Amino acid sequence: MNFDVLRQQIKQQTDEQLLRLISQLPDHAPRLKAAMQHALLVGGKRMRPVLTHLVGNTLDIPRQDQLTISMAIECVHAYSLVHDDLPAMDDDDLRRGQPTCHVAFDEATAILAGDALQTLGFSILADQPMSDYGSSQRAKLVSILASAAGYQGMCGGQAIDLQSTGNAIDIEALTRLHRLKTGALLCACVKMITLTSATVSEQEREQFVRFADIIGLAFQVQDDILDIEGDASEIGKPQGSDVAQGKNTFPVLLGMANAKQELTRLHDEALQAIAGLPYNTQYLTAFTDLMVNRNH
Repeated sequence: MNFDVLRQQIKQQTDEQLLRLISQLPDHAPRLKAAMQHALLVGGKRMRPVLTHLVGNTLDIPRQDQLTISMAIECVHAYSLVHDDLPAMDDDDLRRGQPTCHVAFDEATAILAGDALQTLGFSILADQPMSDYGSSQRAKLVSILASAAGYQGMCGGQAIDLQSTGNAIDIEALTRLHRLKTGALLCACVKMITLTSATVSEQEREQFVRFADIIGLAFQVQDDILDIEGDASEIGKPQGSDVAQGKNTFPVLLGMANAKQELTRLHDEALQAIAGLPYNTQYLTAFTDLMVNRNH
């Protein structure tokens, strides 16, 4: 199957399943429910579910395990975006070309929507159907997601980002920031889905995780490049918004030419990470190309 067709199929099924979950929630707080749906389903590339399903397909992991893990991760990712956009954080009015949650609703509702989406992610991991072997790994899956989302991952990275905004940091600190803020959740996709395979070796698992770690960094470098060179109508936010806020970015620290060179290096390194795996990694190669060549 063509990679773009497969990617769209994964995105569509993820959207359908997330909408089903939100629709099944009781209606005692309709405004909060609407805000959760807005945050989850207004746009989104579904990169994390795509990565989860691609690795899951590569390892022949049951579809239901793939869906449960990808939906849980996407809920946690959506919560993080809602909170990142708040006036106390990045203070963004647009997300994916649409009003951010606190603009479309209000600040209090957006905070609650983020809280509810985060807990929904863990409810999905605990309660949604999985294979017998996948179900036996639920406690470990919860632990991986909690670590990636909290102080040791995404929240810690966001704290460093807020601390360093307007202050000069070096490239090592910037790399660490994004390995936590962006990379931790992408690595969690791979850690979690490989954990539901009874046959993948620990060495193979480490190669998959290394691939995700490199891809997460490459994703951020390209994000920083698009912030300067991207079309606002495609990237879904005003051009140059990160630089205007005084954020440290790869082009700011390295210069645009060197940032693009770093992106190429990460692309090659990611492909090397999966080159020795005894599986068909054709789709993962296409995913790598997508992450570094995307225009939004």
